[in-house]
Amino acid sequence: MTTPCPCQSGDEFSKCCLPFLEGTALPETAEQLMRSRYSAYATKHVDYLKETLWPRFQKSFNPLEVAEYASQTQWIGLEILATEKGHPEDAKGTVLFCAKYIARGEFGEQRELSLFKKRKGRWFYVEPMEEGSRL
Repeated sequence: MTTPCPCQSGDEFSKCCLPFLEGTALPETAEQLMRSRYSAYATKHVDYLKETLWPRFQKSFNPLEVAEYASQTQWIGLEILATEKGHPEDAKGTVLFCAKYIARGEFGEQRELSLFKKRKGRWFYVEPMEEGSRL
């Protein structure tokens, strides 16, 4: 039996985000990193969320807080609305997404324009940006 990837790419989890979460592959694009971070929240891979955070922000990452948040949240959908740059040959990229979830019995959506940067050939999530910002 195949398990669909939480990121809703349409691919199997084992062939989509799982190799990233297990550390056997690296995302080649900002969008792949965005999707894999969503899958990490959905499957509670907290270590991956820290590892893929821009290095200067890793010190302030609170794994217990993130684990608690992840355990209280059921992620039910991801829609990629737009991407700018973030291809294998780029050093920066943005992904505009909408993530749907249920927390404490309430439906919610997180819409964010995320900045991603590449360092030493690896993509990292940096921070949210103002919608309408350009690279």
